[in-house]
Amino acid sequence: MGYISQFQYYENGGGNPEGANWGSYQYVSLYDIVNNFMLMYAGNHSLVNNEDRFKVLFHAKRAIQELNYDAFKEVKVLQLTITDQYRFILPSDFVNWVRISMYKNGYLYPLTENIQVNYAKSYLQDNNERILFDVGGNALSPEFSELDYQRITGGKKSIYLNTGHPFDGFEGYFVGGNWYFTTPFGGAWYALNTETANANPTFSIDRASGVINFSSNIGTGASVVLEYVSDGMENGDDSKVHVNKMFEDFVYAYIEYAILNSKLGVQEYVVNRARKRKGALLRNAKIRISNIHPGRLLMNLRGMDKWIK
Repeated sequence: MGYISQFQYYENGGGNPEGANWGSYQYVSLYDIVNNFMLMYAGNHSLVNNEDRFKVLFHAKRAIQELNYDAFKEVKVLQLTITDQYRFILPSDFVNWVRISMYKNGYLYPLTENIQVNYAKSYLQDNNERILFDVGGNALSPEFSELDYQRITGGKKSIYLNTGHPFDGFEGYFVGGNWYFTTPFGGAWYALNTETANANPTFSIDRASGVINFSSNIGTGASVVLEYVSDGMENGDDSKVHVNKMFEDFVYAYIEYAILNSKLGVQEYVVNRARKRKGALLRNAKIRISNIHPGRLLMNLRGMDKWIK
């Protein structure tokens, strides 16, 4: 964004919200990115010439999306109370999750993703297992499938160490990296994968339905904190889209490469040079934003000198 006064920065010029401009100097807007590229990188004497503004805007957005997926260290956090169906509706700008935790008594408890399916779509069937249809020829569906119903009511068995686990309440032994449980049937031992040795509630993400399903032992009215990444498109509002200044040169290089790569008649060595420049600028920006401070390294080195008792 452009330069603003200290009063505008700290007090938003007397407007609301007061903190609208806090930290804004770290970023350059999508509007400025496109304008700067059209002014400095495109023209009759440049590799990129006679390009429409909408093409530059498209490639600029694609560059920002790619950065948000893995290069940016900016994670969004949303806290909500789950519904009575033990579900958490995904935010409108959700792309992928980083961590999901349960907030209880002032603590965050990281939850484990359930590798078992605990949700499903279902159709109504008659006594001969034939699917039932309405007058329009559409298959009829119940409110909940059997899997969903058992998840909500707590009737579904689980491979995790919670109240739904078949070995819940049995004495366990941790031997050779595996949990073993003694059953009352001849004292046989059965191993449990340590990946599932977790007594906390579990979750699974139903991306098609846009919800996170939780096991019933999370309890009604539980508070859940979702840490996730977005694509940076701010729900389609271009005026709010921005990029960290450390990645500004990479975005210009990405636009240049994307345009040259899609053009007919551009020599291959020119495209390769643009691609290598784009990759080099991305690596440099990742190093800059990694925040490897000497103080942190020194703390780690000092920790290595401690005796473990």
